[in-house]
Amino acid sequence: MADTKNTRTTRTTRTARSTGAHRRARRALRREIPGTVGVIADPGDFAAMRGYRSFAFDDHEDYLTQVDALLRSLARRGAHTTVVLFDPREYADHCADRGTDPDTAASRTRFTADLARSAAGLPYGDAPLRTLLPRLVDEAVRQATWEYATVLLSGVGSCADCGQDVGQACFDRADLILGRLLERAGPGRHHLVCSVPTEAEQLVAVLHAETADDTTTPPRVDGRERLDFVTVLATGLALGGSGGLVLRTTGAAPRDQVHGWRLDRGRLVTLSAAAVFNAYCTDADTGEPVPPEPGVEYGPGYEVDEPGPPH
Repeated sequence: MADTKNTRTTRTTRTARSTGAHRRARRALRREIPGTVGVIADPGDFAAMRGYRSFAFDDHEDYLTQVDALLRSLARRGAHTTVVLFDPREYADHCADRGTDPDTAASRTRFTADLARSAAGLPYGDAPLRTLLPRLVDEAVRQATWEYATVLLSGVGSCADCGQDVGQACFDRADLILGRLLERAGPGRHHLVCSVPTEAEQLVAVLHAETADDTTTPPRVDGRERLDFVTVLATGLALGGSGGLVLRTTGAAPRDQVHGWRLDRGRLVTLSAAAVFNAYCTDADTGEPVPPEPGVEYGPGYEVDEPGPPH
């Protein structure tokens, strides 16, 4: 006669092992699934979200503390999490477009999931959330600037004389200009800022590059920064209005070197050393003079935009 007790024990042991293996597999699988957390960084935006009864928080600082704890918990489990900005206005528009009730957690979840596909986000490491928020805001501004500049650039249309796509031509020309700027700046660490005013907002792009002493080595430039910078510069060239560009080089000479240009009727025109000095030594908000920065030499711009048709 079979030993039913031993048989039951064997089956129980096998079942327990199988259950434990399944649990371990599920835990391992959870580590393979990326997640997105939307965070409300601005106190004003947080106040707007408090208008929804289903929103469980009433204090912004406590809310940020709880989000930080959640992110740390996910990181301890080995989960990969992307943090994005949650904008109440975009959320309300999202719900209105889809006919969903904005006063539900499910709607907020769906909106956050959509942000993962469309918004600028940053991966969460192990740093406190409050140190990540300024970078997250900068990333959102950078993304919005690039999107708006792209819309403007694509809307310029074709040249009435030759039929060429003006936006694409200006983009190609802006990329060439950037190459000349860095090539003629010489070795060192370069910081470039391009500013283009438009009807809706001021477009600003920043680019960091480093050029080695070896002239055969191309400058090191972040690909995303290059795309943003070229797009904003191309928009200024295509629109034909005002704007400016400043380049500051550190490390190649005893003093930092600053050069400047202005956009004028679709051209990047050099500024004199005096004009660069005045631009750097004038408060942008008040127009009042400010003392020159020590250790900086202000020089004229150099030619980087060839003559010819503006596109």
